Amino acid sequence: MNDTIAAIATPYGSGGIGVIRISGPDAMDIAAQIFSRTRTGKAAPGHLESHRVYHGYVQDNADIIDEVLLIPMHGPRSYTAEDVVEIQAHSGTIVLKQILEIVLSKGARLSEPGEFTKRAFLHQRIDLTQAEAVADIINARSASALKFAAAQNMGALKQQIQDLRNQLIHLLSLVEVCIDFPDDATEVDYTARGTEILDAVLRQCEEFIQQHADACFLKEGIRIAICGKPNVGKSSLMNRLLTKEKSIVTAMPGTTRDPIQDAVNMNGVPFVITDTAGIHDTDDLVEIIGIERAKDHISDADLVLFLVEPGTVLSEMEFTKMFPREKKTILVINKMDLVYDKNGGEKPSRPAMPKLPAACADLPKMEVSALYDRGIKELREKIIYLCVRGTITGETASLDILDTIFNHFCIGK
Repeated sequence: MNDTIAAIATPYGSGGIGVIRISGPDAMDIAAQIFSRTRTGKAAPGHLESHRVYHGYVQDNADIIDEVLLIPMHGPRSYTAEDVVEIQAHSGTIVLKQILEIVLSKGARLSEPGEFTKRAFLHQRIDLTQAEAVADIINARSASALKFAAAQNMGALKQQIQDLRNQLIHLLSLVEVCIDFPDDATEVDYTARGTEILDAVLRQCEEFIQQHADACFLKEGIRIAICGKPNVGKSSLMNRLLTKEKSIVTAMPGTTRDPIQDAVNMNGVPFVITDTAGIHDTDDLVEIIGIERAKDHISDADLVLFLVEPGTVLSEMEFTKMFPREKKTILVINKMDLVYDKNGGEKPSRPAMPKLPAACADLPKMEVSALYDRGIKELREKIIYLCVRGTITGETASLDILDTIFNHFCIGK
């Protein structure tokens, strides 16, 4: 805590602005040593007033490295509650690394991952729920996920936990009264009051658990596995859902052996879609491994898209081998262009509709043609309806989640 730390706070790469952040007792002095408001000369530490933006130059001895904006912030009115200086330079890997090296040469050390946020926590500027929210804001995959994280960062969960704590303290005081002053406690039914408080606290804790499960969808993405026999159009369907060519599509069965995964945002909700290997009986060792991996993804998925095509005959045993019955599933009948023409009329030489086991009778069914992009919009709507139902869009769910602490912070944050 006595060290002065520094890091590049923006992602590497070329761009308009890159930020170097310095925090600690020597932050102002280091800034004064390397920053000049003119092309020659140095500023004294006392000349850097807090919360002002200075235009000038970062210098290495007599050499100008870059034209910058410098923002000094005296603690505790800063992100870490320490003295903080932010240098806004042009964003480029070489220029930012060179400025950082100059800062480190003046006595700062490179920060550890998440150390700026850790210092904010240790200085009691934020609590652990707000610290986790920083990572969630950075990694938000949708507007809804950002809304959750921003509310948590503002202390929504902190306040709710504090309210529960106050209720439990009140309950403890009732218990103490019954123990220490039993004669005075006879006039009030403290047992009933205590039960009422405990029930309310337990209900809120159960809501926290459900909200956490719902919010994990927003943070990590709803997992969808596309499965079925070989050559039923799994890769084509994935490409349609992603609206890009991610999976290789050929007429040869067994093209997909390793699961292929990608993320997509549908109606503000993040999804992670996996195209799995076709499930069938085989003696090929590579295909067997691919099928086992496919089953693992099916087991882990929040929703399974089970693809069949016209002419399919599927037994109860074959269906049971593919995935557990309790898994949330949509039966997708693909290649409906073989049955109907583009105007919806039946083709004369059409194949029969799939013959499926009784276990498929209660599954929601969608008819699509991935080849001609028919029924894909309706399938997306069905996916969102089954997975979301208005629960995790941010409209009805409470804005509070507590997950992990100080995980996945980037250097400089």
